[in-house]
Amino acid sequence: MKSIHFFDAQFQQQIAKGEFALNPFEQAVLPHLSGGVLDLGCGLGNLAIAAARLGCAVTALDASRTGVDRVNEAANKLGLGLAAYQADLSHYAIDGDYDSIVAIGLLMFFPQDKARAMLADIIAHTKPGGVAAVNVLIEGTTFMGMFEPGHYYLFDDNELTKEFEGWEILYSQHDKFSAPENSVKKFHTLVAKKPA
Repeated sequence: MKSIHFFDAQFQQQIAKGEFALNPFEQAVLPHLSGGVLDLGCGLGNLAIAAARLGCAVTALDASRTGVDRVNEAANKLGLGLAAYQADLSHYAIDGDYDSIVAIGLLMFFPQDKARAMLADIIAHTKPGGVAAVNVLIEGTTFMGMFEPGHYYLFDDNELTKEFEGWEILYSQHDKFSAPENSVKKFHTLVAKKPA
């Protein structure tokens, strides 16, 4: 898959440079995570490792072998309650319930039906009283070349908010970033607590 090769190459560069800082979306959701955490599309595991350092028991999944190997090496070295697994998330279904489920910058890489199905899966498998932390692209991207044609989905501005109706919204932020060719990228990050 095109996006997996793109990220494998990017992750190798980041590992070589030692670039493991949390991005702004990860920084925003970290304080809300607790208990058993499922991190879907964990990348290099920066958020998964930070959550494990706070005492969470983290299961991290990503399609990138480079990312998964880095997460497990770091977790073993630091003695953390964290296990990462390589998984084709385009064909993945959540197989248990979690206190916290995270999907940052993941759902945009699927066709609309799969993106919406995975969001429904996240909602269904968050434990009562638990949280879901989701970040989606809502406009534009500097990386259109990494998407498979027809295999991406840009969410509407308020689509996440509607999907989590009835949940307590703990955090909701729309962010806009300048992108090449006078374009912009807009994201929506939402953390919601499921009714107990």
